[in-house]
Amino acid sequence: MRVKSALLITLLAAMLSACSLGNNASPTPVATQTPVPLPTLKATPASPLAILVMPPDMNKDTSDAYQKAVYDLAQGSGMRFQVRNTFTPADFEPGLKVVVVLPPDPGIAALAAAQPKVQFMAVDLPGITAGGNISVLASNKQVDIPAFVAGYTAAMISTDYHSGMLYPQDNPDAQRAVVAFTNGASYYCGLCQPFYYVPYPFPISIPIPSAEVKSNYGGYATILIDKYKVDAIYLYPDIAVQELTDYIATRGTQVIGTVLPSSRPAGWVMTIKADEIKAIQKAWPNLVAGKGGQNVPSPLGLADIDPGLLSPGKQRLVQQVLDDLQSGLIATGAGQ
Repeated sequence: MRVKSALLITLLAAMLSACSLGNNASPTPVATQTPVPLPTLKATPASPLAILVMPPDMNKDTSDAYQKAVYDLAQGSGMRFQVRNTFTPADFEPGLKVVVVLPPDPGIAALAAAQPKVQFMAVDLPGITAGGNISVLASNKQVDIPAFVAGYTAAMISTDYHSGMLYPQDNPDAQRAVVAFTNGASYYCGLCQPFYYVPYPFPISIPIPSAEVKSNYGGYATILIDKYKVDAIYLYPDIAVQELTDYIATRGTQVIGTVLPSSRPAGWVMTIKADEIKAIQKAWPNLVAGKGGQNVPSPLGLADIDPGLLSPGKQRLVQQVLDDLQSGLIATGAGQ
């Protein structure tokens, strides 16, 4: 009987203890989901782009020079660079900032009007004028400075100063060029007196009548070469046709000009022409800054140099004379 009573008391104590624990236990918290705001997506701006548009059949050396120049400018401005052979409205893309265009004209006026925030640089594109977002490489129409440099160079590289020039007879600009050519030779050699006496002074300049047919130009070169023993000739641009340059090449005579023939003849010393690359470099900061409508003057430079005919040392002398002429330190003496 006592055992049953003890068991009953123990059971009752356990039941009371369980009830007490149930009343005092803290409730288990239930987790709730708090919405996390999503990050706002922002469009990444396209990196700026510069495009050079040039014909696929351009002379390789000239093409490489343009590509390197514009590539270096683009890299220096933190821009991507691409080369295209054509350019249409489909080629516009986000980030496009500068387009440098060489002939032929892809319709730059309409393209520029369609994209006023893109800066265009027209290089030797006929009929294109500067304005708005179109900048133009102004052509260099100087005739006296190239002639002076040609006279200086021809006297330097010819045997005993035997240099000469061919020019169109009835052209006032060409006549000024003759004066500059003579003064350039004199700048190099003074009186230019040959070691062996001849009854005429050098350089020799021979006019070609305006009515003369191009196929006969070689006869005037023959006079210079055979009669006067000239071995370095400057060709005024108006008469520097392929037939004439090819003929002079067959005679083993050196030639200086302002336009390289489509087929480079033997004996071509150098070309004195507008340096479009320097002009592009000069205009670039304004193009990148969005300042268009520039008329950019083209300085003259030396191109197509044959180092076998004009050594690096002589080239430096010629370049210095050209620089001094353009900076006004030397005058051609040919007037305006």
